[in-house]
This record gives sequence, structure tokens and C-alpha cells, in this order.
Amino acid sequence: MQKSWRQDADKLTFIICCPLLEPRTERISDEDDNPDRMLGDVNLFLRIEDSDSDSDSPSSSVEIIGEIELMIAEKKHQRNGFGRASLLSFLRYISTHERDILDEYIQNDPLASQAIPGFGVQERDQWRFTALSVKIGKSNTGSLALFETLGFRRVSDEPNYFGEFELRRKVPGRDDCEAREYAEAVYIGDEQ
Repeated sequence: MQKSWRQDADKLTFIICCPLLEPRTERISDEDDNPDRMLGDVNLFLRIEDSDSDSDSPSSSVEIIGEIELMIAEKKHQRNGFGRASLLSFLRYISTHERDILDEYIQNDPLASQAIPGFGVQERDQWRFTALSVKIGKSNTGSLALFETLGFRRVSDEPNYFGEFELRRKVPGRDDCEAREYAEAVYIGDEQ
């Protein structure tokens, strides 16, 4: 399943693990990269939306939405800052790699490449997420508060049919994220 997730152009997944016991400057060890250290995951699912789907107007535009899902599996690990730290790191990664994420999505997803007008390499510099989105159950006040403190805003005052609020925000600038000390780990086989 992990391999198919990596190969699917319309999603991005980070596995959330316990923090390292001590800062490392060298590679991540097998001890650090162990299933017992997994806490949950954070995902980005990409989709195309027609901004004026109720209209047949030729002036309607295509929006690229990145929907985020965050899960800390066990209650004992929830409300300890792991979700916030993971989300901040994920937002930082998205803002730093936005063009690469969208490039892979648009080039490898047939629906996306058909929906983007004038699809081509010359437009690559202009590809941006229209918004990041999250859907949260109306009773999940902790998760609603977490996303709202990070600039996500409810798109409606009332939950949808499924009892969820949708919140959206623009992709943050690289310096807009609070994850100032964020650093990407180097994994064996990824070194350049």
C-alpha cells in the first residue's frame, strides 16, 4: 500500500513518528525508523474543482484544491502537540515543494492535465494551489481549534450534510509557517 501511495500523483502522505530521542546530523537509523514509533499520519489529497460548477459559463476557472487529513491514532498521543507539529511540518513541506507536487499531479493524472487550460511546461511557474482544505466533524472541537489557529477558516457557518465543517486557507509562504526548525531527513537511497 505504501508503494502505491508513493506512486499515486494525487496524494502525499507523511507518517508521523515519535520525536527522535536526540538530534541527529547523520542519517536516520533503523532504530529511529521503526513501526513501534509510528503515531499516525497526515495526508494531502489533490483534486480539481470548477470554481463555477453551477454555471456553463466559459469564464469559469479551474481550482486546484489540496485536502488535508490528519490522524493521531491513539488517544494517549492526542493533545500532546504531535498533530500541531506534524501539521506545521507538512504545511512547510507543501509550501517549499508546491511546484513539484503540482507538477507531478498535473503531468501524471489524466483528469488534472485535461482540466488545466493550456497545460504545458511554460505554465509550470504559475501553478499554485487555490486553497488547502480540511473537513472536520462538528463535534471535534480540538481539531477545529487546531486548524483555525493555523489560519484555516470555515467556509460555512453550518456543517454539511455529513456533520462536517470545511475549512480552507491559502498555501502559506515558506516563512509563514511556525516550523522554523523544520528540516527534511535524508533517507538511505535518497542522497544525491
